[in-house]
Amino acid sequence: MIEVAPPRERAILVAAPRKGSTEAQQLEEHLEELGRLVDTAGAETVGRLTQQVASVNAATLIGEGKLEELAKLCHETRATLVVFDEELTPVQGQSLEEHLRVRVMDRAEIILDIFATRARSHEAKLQVELAQLQYLLPRLTRMWTHLSRTRGGIGLRGPGETQLETDRRMIRQKIALLRDKLRDVERHRQTIRSGRTPMLTAALVGYTNAGKSSILRGLSGAHEIFVEDRLFATLDTLTREVDLGENLRVRVTDTVGFIRKLPHHLVASFRATLEEAGEADLLLHVVDASHEEWEDQMATVDEVLDELGFAEQPVQVVFNKLDALADPAGFAARARALWPEAIFTTTMRTDGLEPLKAALRGRAEALRPVVRVLLDPADGKRLGALHRHGDVLRQDLEGRHLAVVVRLEPWRAEHLRREGVEVIPAHTQE
Repeated sequence: MIEVAPPRERAILVAAPRKGSTEAQQLEEHLEELGRLVDTAGAETVGRLTQQVASVNAATLIGEGKLEELAKLCHETRATLVVFDEELTPVQGQSLEEHLRVRVMDRAEIILDIFATRARSHEAKLQVELAQLQYLLPRLTRMWTHLSRTRGGIGLRGPGETQLETDRRMIRQKIALLRDKLRDVERHRQTIRSGRTPMLTAALVGYTNAGKSSILRGLSGAHEIFVEDRLFATLDTLTREVDLGENLRVRVTDTVGFIRKLPHHLVASFRATLEEAGEADLLLHVVDASHEEWEDQMATVDEVLDELGFAEQPVQVVFNKLDALADPAGFAARARALWPEAIFTTTMRTDGLEPLKAALRGRAEALRPVVRVLLDPADGKRLGALHRHGDVLRQDLEGRHLAVVVRLEPWRAEHLRREGVEVIPAHTQE
């Protein structure tokens, strides 16, 4: 039997920024991004409507004239959904639905819907459900409007209010339960982190669709990592160890992408997942250099990192997708004027990630000081381990000892000391 896909929802996009605001100046760019979000959510855009409002209408956000224009557009395009770029209050959402007779959503609700459909791991599903319930709780009244439409309000107002309070209580209980489950997940994450072999750790952060997953796949060679040219292609935190050469390794974590007007509840819910970034030695801020609004996207990411309490983390700016630029050299020159330490990458060439690998090697070496290890020449086991885990610079026979000068993690050097091996900083004997 051939399965027929259900018809896509027909959506109208609405933007109503404050007159004279920064958002009003970037109205078209914001609507374009909202269109991509709607497409990712599975709907088709059939119309657009904009209005720069001098003052927000408390009931409907937009003015009465624009509301009538929107209702007419819904009828003409046979739209089944209206999506506002601005966050709607519960009252505004309810009033708009009553007037337009179609489902009304805002940007935050669309993002939550995308997260719900793309969450794969148990943890991501818990986080999305928590965010959805927190968003739904103050909007429950809107969900009950169908009662008055179908049977009228007389005789139903009392029971309706009782059921509404019952639903609110159940949602609050579910929110508390989900928070407890997420705390258990976070404790499990901490246990896993404490059991890992110490090494340089880096977390990929950035605007959605900047190419973080592509970079992780390119660095690690793990082709099973999912990559797609869509907003929020991946939600689950993914960690891979990357071989940098010269016996150096780094642990790199891919995190969920950020976006303008990211729902506060969603940021809070994903805090446990993003703790992986908070524990990292280095944040790799990946920027889509080919995007016209890359500077605004960088500012958005910085704001979310600040909200999460990661503003003090060491950050390495990585400008990605250089292959999509008409003048990569010119862009690099302009960007270096603002970020002298910036790195420029592309995943479309085999050597496109070498600058990033070189920078990570430099940081990994800084975490491995040069030490001088004195071994018994017959101790092949420890000598082999130094060659496997360290970067042996030279080795010489000195009397009864084999002196090995090697770059080595402090914890490995301390382990040798506890075993009775003499380990001293190399510069004291150089």
